[in-house]
Amino acid sequence: MSYSDTEVTKALRAALAQQLADEGHLRSPEWRSAVEETPRHVFVPIFYRQVRGQWESATADDAGYFDAVYGNSALTTQVTDGAATSSSSMPSLMVQMLEGLDVEDGDKVGEVATGSGFNGALISHRVGDKNFWTMEVDSELTRLAEARLGEIGYSPTVVAGDARDGFPGDQTFDRLIVTCGFDLFPYALAGSVRQGGVIVCPLRWGNARLVVGRDGKLEGNFLAGGSYFMKAREEGSTGAVPYPGEPESIGERSAVIGISDLEADGFGFVQSLALGEVGEVTELDDKGEPIGYRTWSRDGSWAHVLGDRVRQGGPRHLWDAMEKAHAWFTEHGSPARERFGATITPGGQRFWLDEPGQAVPLVSRPTGQEWMK
Repeated sequence: MSYSDTEVTKALRAALAQQLADEGHLRSPEWRSAVEETPRHVFVPIFYRQVRGQWESATADDAGYFDAVYGNSALTTQVTDGAATSSSSMPSLMVQMLEGLDVEDGDKVGEVATGSGFNGALISHRVGDKNFWTMEVDSELTRLAEARLGEIGYSPTVVAGDARDGFPGDQTFDRLIVTCGFDLFPYALAGSVRQGGVIVCPLRWGNARLVVGRDGKLEGNFLAGGSYFMKAREEGSTGAVPYPGEPESIGERSAVIGISDLEADGFGFVQSLALGEVGEVTELDDKGEPIGYRTWSRDGSWAHVLGDRVRQGGPRHLWDAMEKAHAWFTEHGSPARERFGATITPGGQRFWLDEPGQAVPLVSRPTGQEWMK
């Protein structure tokens, strides 16, 4: 063992595993063993947190470092041009997705977005490093993750490249996990998974569990937990949606829904289905109370709510779409995330409620077209 591990860090890992099990996230003994025996601190030797609007780093020399690393929280591990561009995800989210893979002994597992390498270490523990392949668009993250995996004795296949074009070669996986956010699923990835195989992938603000059918169609429900992964990006990019400012608007009117209506997690997921990839920020007063909300998209559309008034502009009317989505969500009894599903073919993707034939009639695609009804 070439890394530093102590009774304290072992106890912290055991406590984290117990917490995840008590909360219902960690169900199988195999994944519990992986959490208990995999040193997260090796993969997160430094993380960053915002303090008064500035990024500050934390390492093993800082008070509270180990408690943070072995707490159930996401940790920012890379900052580019002032924006977070990589993180070690919240452990509860990680194990929800890993459990959703339904891995069996001997399965070959692929991963998109290596990140810190910690998720890959958990998978290597479960299936063996020779059965694990991982691909990362950021060459520096690839280098660091491969070194850290080697430090704890694992040597899986680690590839630098954009997995949205599929994995190189003719490798076929039994299971595939994606740990970066997609607005539209890149269908080329489906060719890397065998018929009957399982893909767990963030789509919008949910994690879809998709099964590969005989006709190449991917279909399945969303998992219960939320999903707030960093978006897929090009190397060197932050992946952020640029703020277009507020050019000419279509006018001002009263907002039908208020800022507080956006706070429900269930609606946040439906909002993501309705609007696709957007940037957003909540404006706060001196007491930290929300007083305004801005959202915008890559096509230059924008909306700004201040109090009970809204202004919007651009090719899509984002706030109109938000209000229609909220009305649909309310009319259907605020359905839980796991009642939704996705169907993906080479021609595109659509979302549904309860069964594939009941398409979700959401109102605003990035192209400006109506969703399939």
